[in-house]
Amino acid sequence: MGIIQIAALGLLTAAFIIFLKETRPEMAVILSLALGILIFLSLLTYISDILRALEELTLKADVNIVYLNTLLRIMGIAYIAEFSAQICRDAGEGATASKIEFAGKVFILVLALPLIMVVLETIMGLIP
Repeated sequence: MGIIQIAALGLLTAAFIIFLKETRPEMAVILSLALGILIFLSLLTYISDILRALEELTLKADVNIVYLNTLLRIMGIAYIAEFSAQICRDAGEGATASKIEFAGKVFILVLALPLIMVVLETIMGLIP
């Protein structure tokens, strides 16, 4: 599915959601969630191509694959937290969305800590 089809589907779904919010708000949230899942599933082939290219570049550059895996996990956490927070905001739960975003930031920091330490150790090794 190309961007034109995704945009058209998104606009059509948004129109349905606007109508449903007045009569059946719970169905509007479910429709929004379904659209997000459908878009994600339609992008899986592109995502796998990107992951394969990044893995090839990592191997060619002779960089430890653990660093790539960590960066990919960080990106995954960021996307999941953002998607979940947007669904909560669509449901009118801004406070819950903020808590999900905060949790995502903490998880990202936990995963990034080893990378930060490696960078700092490298810098300290360069300073006489």
